[in-house]
Amino acid sequence: MISVYRDGKLCETASLRQAVSRGMVRDKRRPVISAVGAGGKTTTLRRLSDAYIREGVPVIVTTTTHILWEERPYFLSGYSGEDIREILKTYGQVWVGQPAPGGKLGRLPDRELERLLEIAGRLPFRDEERAEGIPVLVEADGAKGFPLKVPAGHEPVLLPCTTQVLSVYGLDAIGKKIEDTVFRPELAERILNRKRTERVTAEDIARLAASGEAGRKGCPANAGYTVVLNKADDEAGRAAALSICRMLRQADVRNIIVTGGGQRSL
Repeated sequence: MISVYRDGKLCETASLRQAVSRGMVRDKRRPVISAVGAGGKTTTLRRLSDAYIREGVPVIVTTTTHILWEERPYFLSGYSGEDIREILKTYGQVWVGQPAPGGKLGRLPDRELERLLEIAGRLPFRDEERAEGIPVLVEADGAKGFPLKVPAGHEPVLLPCTTQVLSVYGLDAIGKKIEDTVFRPELAERILNRKRTERVTAEDIARLAASGEAGRKGCPANAGYTVVLNKADDEAGRAAALSICRMLRQADVRNIIVTGGGQRSL
């Protein structure tokens, strides 16, 4: 289930790409879409990459922090321009990063990351949005499996060329203690003016998503900002999502996506 908030209600949409495109900056840069926050970043990027591929759009996925390695033929450990082109040609997607401990891929060295972005910009692809080059999706934050997060001073790690930020929240945090559901609860206490032993409310998520110290932290001025409310898996979840959407709209957050289907926190 994928919905967008429009005219005071949740309206189902055909794909995550279609939902994301509503908040995309319309210019001639290739899309560089960075996922931050918690509660399903990797799964959101996977859904988005799958949606691009179904529509015939090749896509590159990378990270400025860490992302889990998967035994799939389109995962590439270490930079190789030739391998990237071949994998894209065969599978329509490539997930690439520097080898890292713990079965993960880490951020590529700066020069290799620049080359990756250059490849994305040079490949001969144009879509109906007139974006030059193919989309680059970036996991730009880490949350250690928690459904919510408040970033530290050095987070998130957004590339200057980012054209859109997807700020992800797990609705399964509602009703549970802040200390059990928020990565860095000490920072959440300050922003929310609440104790870590108190329980998360829909209003707390809305405040985090609208805050320049939390969800919007580091978002480039010329980039789009989209909130993703994940794990709206039942009527209660959708009701909570709708309540958050209304609060965010009052805070002038215009682009909100609600997703369900049992996505797991990453």
